[in-house]
Order: sequence, then structure tokens, then C-alpha cells
Amino acid sequence: MMKQIFGRRKNTKSADKDFFAGTSPSVLDQVSGLGVADRATSNLSSQPPIISSTGLSYGSGNHVENPNARTNGNLFSSSFQPLPSFKDVPNSEKQNLLIRKLTLCCTVFDFTDPTKNIQEKEIKSQMLLEIVDYVVSVTVKFPEIVMLEITKMISVNLFRTLTSPPREKKVLQAFDLEEDEAVMDPAWPHLQIIYELLLKFIQSPETDAKLAKRYIDHSFILRLLDLFDSEDPREREYLKMTLHRIYGKFMVYRPFIRKAINNIFYQFIYETEKHNGIAELLEILGSIINGFALPLKEEHKLFLVRTLIPLHKPKCISLYHQQLSYCITQFVEKDCKLADTVIRGLIKYWPITNSTKEVMFLGELEEILDATQPAEFQKCMVPLFRQIACCLNSSHFQVAERSLFLWNNDHIENLIRQNSKVILPMIFSALEKNVNEHWNQAVKSLSLNVQKLFSDRDSELFKECLRQYEENKAKEKELKLKQESVWKRLEEVASAKATSGEAVLISPSLPRTSSLV
Repeated sequence: MMKQIFGRRKNTKSADKDFFAGTSPSVLDQVSGLGVADRATSNLSSQPPIISSTGLSYGSGNHVENPNARTNGNLFSSSFQPLPSFKDVPNSEKQNLLIRKLTLCCTVFDFTDPTKNIQEKEIKSQMLLEIVDYVVSVTVKFPEIVMLEITKMISVNLFRTLTSPPREKKVLQAFDLEEDEAVMDPAWPHLQIIYELLLKFIQSPETDAKLAKRYIDHSFILRLLDLFDSEDPREREYLKMTLHRIYGKFMVYRPFIRKAINNIFYQFIYETEKHNGIAELLEILGSIINGFALPLKEEHKLFLVRTLIPLHKPKCISLYHQQLSYCITQFVEKDCKLADTVIRGLIKYWPITNSTKEVMFLGELEEILDATQPAEFQKCMVPLFRQIACCLNSSHFQVAERSLFLWNNDHIENLIRQNSKVILPMIFSALEKNVNEHWNQAVKSLSLNVQKLFSDRDSELFKECLRQYEENKAKEKELKLKQESVWKRLEEVASAKATSGEAVLISPSLPRTSSLV
């Protein structure tokens, strides 16, 4: 879409060298309309911006507010007028014109009513497009005053209170979030240009990271992260690209960004179970984890154990499971010793009554086992195949079928074959029960195939397991008959003495202390 928008505009690479030339304060005052007191406020460029709910302040809290940044439509007809195009002014005046355009673009409009300020909104959009063109085409370093004005304008427009239903009401609906329709922000055509400007500004080789971090600071990043809860997927996509570029360009912020994302996950897991941007944040982390150096730092391993594994707990995991599974698998591929920790963590959060979630877990388990080495597999195979045995006997055919599909993976099948003396006795009864009793024909056939694999490779072990299974079934049948006999005697005695009102006493002479006197 942005290519179509910018395709209508001519590239203005001429006079790049003079675009950000130095300008005296008197000229700047004449162009931008700032007085001496206003210029003093604007020159607080050496202090980082602090974004508050009431406006934009700098350093010690001096409040900077654009007098035109009001949404009353009656104010704009006289004060909001188009400014000249960059190509229509001398090169020496282009920096001043840029600052004037940025200042005017700090005006925020109400997009919930499409009939309001139509002309002013169009003027602002055109100015934003011109600013993006120049940011892309410039070939000299951005001066500090331009960085200040760009970040101020972006902050005023982007950092807002997101409109969504109350969080408390949506927590109960978390499981049905995948059914909800995405909420599209009516201001998106306007916001998209501002996001594009921020993205191009960060990506530009002419943006000095050491200078820019005065304005793209911790406060700016935290407010940017807050916007990931936006219900508009288009905004979250731009936020994902932008945060990724910030992480790449500003190396000093990398630990801070990881910690801030971690805090969002903690709140999501243990408090709200509602956040619209978990998938996008995990997608960013997937790229970050992929770039981790070896050996892995203890900080990263703790992140895996304390954050990524507990992310399997929320009911709405289907909204971000693909990205989560990728992050988990990246850890196992980088350090095979983490396989035992990951698999045991997965078993800890294994769903009991949610079959859809169980199918997802089995799919993730296959990816993890595919990257697991024999030594690590042996550490966790006992609790793992206890869980798989339960899945094999699931009455939900997709769960049973998905667990049987594990034998289609050559690497996993090889791990099972190497440890068949431990694994087969654990799952034999589940396979036999499927063959004899499961209602789904596909599950029956797959169970027979798995039995045949074990039988062909080690017939003696298979026969021993079959013998043990038949013995256990005989004992189980005998115990059941004894229990039925006891209950029958209880019913007879209770029936005989019901009319007399006599108390029924229990003697310890029968098994399980179940005899009557």
C-alpha cells in the first residue's frame, strides 16, 4: 500500500547536502513563529523526552504543548493551512520548512467522525507524505533539532490511549478470542504514514544512533510496547517491524527491551490472560533467540524457564502457539541439554480437558523431540511416555491419532527403538486397548502398525509384554468379581435390615474391610 502511495510522488533527492544546513536562531524564529521564550523551551534538545498523558515534556518536566493540537473542528479552518512544498523553497530554507511541517503535524484530529475536518486531515496527510519522502532521500546526517521535532511529532500522534472493551470483561472470554473480529482503527490510513516515517527514520543511515537515543529513550520504547495491545493487526505489524529495527540499531537498549517484553508476558500469564500482541512479540523474540551467541547466558535460560514455558498455560494459546513453539525449538537447537527441561515443562502444563490444545502440544512435542539427542531423551522418557500413553487412549480421535503420528518421524522412532525395553511396557496396554476398544478405525489401524513395529524388532520383548498384559487383565477381572461379590452381600444385608431400623456394622474379615455382621 505504501508503495502505491509514494508512487505518486517524485523523488526529491536534489539539494540533499543543503537540506539540513545550519540556520541562525533569528531565521528559525521567523519561519517557525517561535518567540524567545518558546525557542528556549525547544532548545532543551540535550534532555530526553518524557511522554506523559497530558503532553510531551523534556528533561526536568518542562511541558511542551502545541497550541494547535486540539481536536475542536472549529479551530482548524483558519489556523490549519497548507505549507509550501519542499521543491518550492530554496535549499537554505528547507530545514525550517521541515520543522514547520512537523510542528503543524502535531495537531491531532478525531477520526471517529469521518465528516469532521476533512480538508485539514488531507492537508496533514500530504505533509506527512512529503516528510517521509525527504527522510528517505536525505544523504546527510540529521541534526539534533530535526530528531527532536520528528520524535515529538511521532509521540504526539502515536502514543494514545487504546480504545478497547474493559479488560476485566474480556478475561472471561479469553478462550473465544480467536472467534472475535479484529477491530480496525478508523485513523489507520493516517497512522500508517506516521509509522512509515518512524520506520524510515530509524532505518536511515543518516540517523546517528548515539544522538537519536536522547529522544528514542526508555520512555519512548515503553510507550511503543504499550501499543502492542492494539486490536488493529495492521498497527501491530508495523510495531513489530519498528521494534525489531530499534533492537538492531540501538544495541545499548537490547537488555532493556528484552526485560520490558518479559514484564508484558508476566502480566499476561499471571494476571490478565489478555493481550493482543503476544504473537508479534514472540515473533520478534524468535529472531532475537536465533541470534543468541553460544554458550547461552544464564539470563536467556531463565527466560526460557520462567517465561516461555509458562506461556503454555493460558487458554488462548492458539493465538500465538506457532510463534511460541518456534522460540522453544530455537533454544533446544542451540543447546540440546535444554531438551529435558523443556519437555518436563511441557508435561507440567499439559492440558487435561482441552483436546484442541492437546493436539497443539503434541505437534510442538514432535518438533522438540526432533531436535533432542539420545542422552537428553533418556532423562525424560519415563514421564514423557506416561503422558503419551494417556494421549493414546484419548477418546478424542485427533489426540490419539496425533500421538500415534510420532512414530512416523524417523528420528523419534529411532529414539524409541533404542529405549524400547523401557517404553514398550509403559504403552503396551494403551495400544492393546486401542486395538480392541477404540471407536475410531484410523486409531485402531495406527495402533496395530505401532504394535507391529515393536513386534518385528524385538519379538521376545513384545511377547513378554503381551503375557504381562494378559496377567494384569486376569488379576483385574478377578478383583472386579470380588468387589461385585462384596457389594452384592452389602446390598442383601442392608435390604434385610432396612425395615427393622437396625444399624449395619462392618467387620474387617472381608477384603478391604467390607463384611457385615
